[in-house]
Amino acid sequence: MQFKQTRIKGLIEIIPRLFEDERGVFFESYQQKAFAEHGIPFHFVQDNQSFSHKGVLRGLHFQKPPFSQGKLVRVITGKALDVAVDLREDSPTFGQHELFVLDADFNNMVYVPEGFAHGFLALEDTILQYKCTNYYHKASEGGVHWNDPQLNIAWNIDHPIVSEKDQVLPVLEQFIN
Repeated sequence: MQFKQTRIKGLIEIIPRLFEDERGVFFESYQQKAFAEHGIPFHFVQDNQSFSHKGVLRGLHFQKPPFSQGKLVRVITGKALDVAVDLREDSPTFGQHELFVLDADFNNMVYVPEGFAHGFLALEDTILQYKCTNYYHKASEGGVHWNDPQLNIAWNIDHPIVSEKDQVLPVLEQFIN
């Protein structure tokens, strides 16, 4: 596996080594020792999976402390534009984001640490799966509006399909205050 540290500390793209032959493809999607050696020494306690039609945008979501979650995100089928926004107030990259194209053919993943908002846009019909470092806690849900002009995320879509809940999330400035 290749672990690529991004410009935002703790946000890591993981590219597995694929073994392909006439039967298909095999790869390791997780190995605790290798992940720990690359700064991801966490225990995952919950797996989540969603199916989204092309054009669906979900996010930007997070869990508030003490129920913050780190997430290991990948697509099972399809392709998604995955976004992680640094919301760690003491971070030099607070309010900055990274974009990843997660592709079932490539099998790449991204580790999104605690303290980040996460969202994605289904570029095709997509099944997205993620492992979490903490359990879901409804009262600790939070989010930032997907189209916040301050974040200036290049979603490259004019009219995504967004849930009512996600349409009314606050912008980053409201979140800070």
